[in-house]
Amino acid sequence: MNKQLEQRHRVVQVITKFLTPMILLFAFYVQFHGDFGPGGGFQAGVIFASVFILHGLIFGEGRTRLVVTPNILRISMSLGLLLYAGTGVVSLLLGGNFLDYSVLASDAVSGQHWGIFVVELGVGITVAAVMISLFYCFSSNRFLDRIPFKIQEEE
Repeated sequence: MNKQLEQRHRVVQVITKFLTPMILLFAFYVQFHGDFGPGGGFQAGVIFASVFILHGLIFGEGRTRLVVTPNILRISMSLGLLLYAGTGVVSLLLGGNFLDYSVLASDAVSGQHWGIFVVELGVGITVAAVMISLFYCFSSNRFLDRIPFKIQEEE
């Protein structure tokens, strides 16, 4: 990126750096408050991923790939899926149905709370990783070379 173009985007870069922690905090709020009110894993995952997509749009995909590598995304997708499915398997092993949270603790209400918490955490991790992976796929040069029209770059 040339110096003049970098100077033009300085305000947007500073605002992005300022908003990033607040957006991440809101994503965590939605994630951990999801079993008590509106929100949950899917919404929190999308909000969490939006921070890294914004970072990629403002600072470039290359810098964002240094922060969140594709290997981290693969591990996160797998971990989220394992949390979700593992909760179901544990409930099966404890004598309940698949994703029957009430058998996860001595008290049914406590089991429901912990089961929903772990499943929503798995969903949030998976959704965030998939959204960032989709951004990487659509912003890569391999994808841009296949579209039938050319995007004009600003000079």
